[in-house]
Amino acid sequence: IHFYKRELKTSAKMAMNRARANVRLPPEVNRVLYVRNLPYKITAEEMYDIFGKYGAIRQIRVGNTPETRGTAFVVYEDIFDAKNACDHLSGFNVCNRYLVVLYYQANKAFQKLDAQKKEEDLQKMKDKYNLQTPGRDK
Repeated sequence: IHFYKRELKTSAKMAMNRARANVRLPPEVNRVLYVRNLPYKITAEEMYDIFGKYGAIRQIRVGNTPETRGTAFVVYEDIFDAKNACDHLSGFNVCNRYLVVLYYQANKAFQKLDAQKKEEDLQKMKDKYNLQTPGRDK
């Protein structure tokens, strides 16, 4: 009987995996979540307690610089676990702060850096050719 129960569990897991394989997820869904509005004093252990309920976690990175405090990246082993966590934890209250949980999008993360680089390049060009832009401070 014990072997039979294990066999049922295994076949149920296989059926669930087949069902997952047929599910089409939106293109922005991925295994990496970007979390904002975290309490500054949250520990990695507390993060694992909150996010670990939704599946196996590969890595958690909590921001520790003045610019990244209150943010974290949570990387799940499975994309479906990440989706489940994002769906359930967005708006979750932690220490009177409501979490903002988003899917990490590399193209958006680098847009700000690209804009800053272009602005710097433009300023260097203006300085090199001694150009002034009317109506702007620089």
